[in-house]
Amino acid sequence: MEELEFKKIGEYQYSYEANIYKTKLESFGIEVFIRDSFTIDANPLISNAIGGVKLYVRNENYIDAKKILKSINDYSLDDNGKSIICPNCDNDKIKFQTTIKDFKSFLAFLFSLFFIILPFYTKYKYKCSNCNFEF
Repeated sequence: MEELEFKKIGEYQYSYEANIYKTKLESFGIEVFIRDSFTIDANPLISNAIGGVKLYVRNENYIDAKKILKSINDYSLDDNGKSIICPNCDNDKIKFQTTIKDFKSFLAFLFSLFFIILPFYTKYKYKCSNCNFEF
């Protein structure tokens, strides 16, 4: 019996992110396997500790899968599908992220940490990957 070999194609913090990429790859006919999604769904706070949700593909599909995933834009887009531009350096490598730099966000973070629940308040900002400017 032939033993199947798999290669890890990506790691994601939450299972819904992994499922989006899984669906994209499956639409091209590539069989995808997810690992650790149920563990992280049961307790999302341990995602970083176990390395996130992992996507695997067969060795023979690895190169094609990498090409498909590279075609997906990792950076933030506006409502019209255009790249968001940094007002500081005019770069288009902008990421959308959560922050706990204000008192309300910090308080919500502590509350969720002590009571082991998801945060009820989160503040979001755009951050430039080039100059680290937040807006």
